[in-house]
Amino acid sequence: MITPLSQTAISSHNPAAQFTALRQHVNHSILGQHTLVDRLLIALLADGHLLVEGAPGLAKTTAIKVLASGLEGDFHRIQFTPDLLPSDLTGTEIYRPHDGSFRFDRGPIFHNLLLADEVNRAPAKVQSALLEAMGERQVTVGRETYTLPPLFLVMATQNPIEHEGTYPLPEAQLDRFLMHVRVDYPDYETERAILTLNRNQARSNQTESTGAIVSQADVFAARKAVLDLYMAPEIETYLVHLIMATRRPADYALDLDGWLRFGASPRATIALDRCSRARAWLNGRDYVSPEDVQAVVPDILRHRVLLSYEAEADGRTADNFIAALLRRVPAP
Repeated sequence: MITPLSQTAISSHNPAAQFTALRQHVNHSILGQHTLVDRLLIALLADGHLLVEGAPGLAKTTAIKVLASGLEGDFHRIQFTPDLLPSDLTGTEIYRPHDGSFRFDRGPIFHNLLLADEVNRAPAKVQSALLEAMGERQVTVGRETYTLPPLFLVMATQNPIEHEGTYPLPEAQLDRFLMHVRVDYPDYETERAILTLNRNQARSNQTESTGAIVSQADVFAARKAVLDLYMAPEIETYLVHLIMATRRPADYALDLDGWLRFGASPRATIALDRCSRARAWLNGRDYVSPEDVQAVVPDILRHRVLLSYEAEADGRTADNFIAALLRRVPAP
C-alpha cells in the first residue's frame, strides 16, 4: 500500500512544501532507508541518475516505485539479464507491410523514471545504449535519434553478493551516475516496524495510489530554486579543493599519496555542487553549508576514484580514502 499525500500538499503550489510532503510520503512506506530516500530526491532535484548497491530485499525497488507514485510521470522497471538486447531497452523499428514503411516502437527507456534492476547483468551493448540515454538524454536507432522526456531519471541497482554472470560497469558509465549509494540492513527496531507495516498493508489490501502529487512543472521549478541557492565563495573553494585532492593528494596530505591511480573528473565537481545545493534546499535552508558538502562527498566520489594496486593490496577501500580526505582537507 502506498498512502496518498494530503490535498494540502497537492494544492500548495510551493515546491519546497511539496518536496517535504513527498519525502514524508516515501519515508512512510520505506522504513529505515532515509539515506536512500534522500539521495533519490537529491538526484531528482539535481537532474542526475543513481546507482544503488545493496543486498536483495532492502526496498530498493519499492523506494523508486513509491517515489514514482508521488510524481507526475510514468515509471517502468526492467530486469537486466545476460540475454537482453539494446532494442529491449531503446525500442525497435517495426515494418508495416501495407505501405512498406517502418514505424519506431518506443522501448521502456522512454519513461520518466526507469529502474534498471541488476544493471551489471546486462552485456556491453545494452550498457552502451543505457550510457547514451543517461549522458545525452537521447537514443539512436538506425539513422534516427529520438529525444527522451525532459524529466528522466534512471535508478540502477547492483547486487554486491553475487558476481557470477555479471558484466562490471566500465568507468565511463560509472561516471555518468550522479551518485553511488550503498544501502545496508535495518536495525532491530526498524525491522520490527517493517513487520508491523507489512502486516497492516496485507490486512488493508489497498491498491497503490497513482494520482500525481508533484507535477513536472514543480520539479523543474524546484531545480531552478536549487541552482539559485546561495553558496559562499569559501564553500565553493572547499568543494573544488576536495576534488583536486583526489588528483594530487600529496599536495594536501603526504599520507594520501599513493592511494589512487586516477582521481575524479570535472563531472564530479559539478555533481558535488549540484547535490550539495539540493541537500541544503531539501532541508529547508537558503544557503549551502560545509556539512552539506561533506554529507554527499562519499556518494559522489565512491565510484569515481580508482584505488592503486598497493592500496587494494593493503585492504583499503574508496570509502577509506574519502574519510581520510575529509579529515585532511580543511573545511571553512
